Amino acid sequence: MRHDLWIDASPEEHEAELREAMAKQSPRDLMLIAHAGPEIIGFAEAGIRHDYVNGCDTSPVAFLEGIYVVPSWRRSTVASALCTAVADWGRARGCAELASDTDWDNPDGIAFHLGAGFEETERVIYFRKFL
Repeated sequence: MRHDLWIDASPEEHEAELREAMAKQSPRDLMLIAHAGPEIIGFAEAGIRHDYVNGCDTSPVAFLEGIYVVPSWRRSTVASALCTAVADWGRARGCAELASDTDWDNPDGIAFHLGAGFEETERVIYFRKFL
């Protein structure tokens, strides 16, 4: 499943994915959940990457692996607050950069990242060949 702010999956699919991610969480991972009372209105997943991260100059790099906000809370401060918390978490672990990605054909995801203060660094198309 694709991870970005503007995906259209059911709440049940998001809950199942969230539970799976939390079960696999390591000390190098972060899972944030945004609440409005008892309702989960968003989440963010992040990790620390020590390998090369496209467009980054330093290592380690905090990487926003996924972010989601329920449609009725989009264009509020939820995603911004989640990104700020991820950045603070990465900074506290010695990271000088926060990276993320989205599909090239996802204009809403691109707009989110630019609005959250990210800058586009490069575009990559991945290829494979079966052997």
